[in-house]
Amino acid sequence: MLNLRTPVGRDLLKLLTTRTGASSMSELPQANRQIMQFRGGEAIGMGQLWHGGQYCSILTKVGIVGCGIYDLETAAEFGQAIAIAKGTPANPLVVPEDLLEAEIVGVTPQAAELGIAVGDTGSEAVEKMLAASSTENN
Repeated sequence: MLNLRTPVGRDLLKLLTTRTGASSMSELPQANRQIMQFRGGEAIGMGQLWHGGQYCSILTKVGIVGCGIYDLETAAEFGQAIAIAKGTPANPLVVPEDLLEAEIVGVTPQAAELGIAVGDTGSEAVEKMLAASSTENN
């Protein structure tokens, strides 16, 4: 799999997500999923890429650590534990690994109940979700 965090990968991302001119991206968008290992267990990392955009997330049994595309108000209304980090147009969060060192900038009340706070890293948020899911299983 191409690493979109390298200079070559970022150049490819810019080419694939450009809104003007011809794009080399196929008719179908890209959707990638992988198992990610953490101290507290496993989670599913996901990234989606389409013409003009992308998002990524890490899914655990009790919630999601994701990029800023997630709406916290709606997630909270549905009782979801969601923690978000935000990239920038110059440095977007593209692959789930990008979330690991990214700073959490928003959480739902349900995520806060798991101990996740603004200022945590994405990795810390995932570990807190994994700890909560192992507690629920006992």
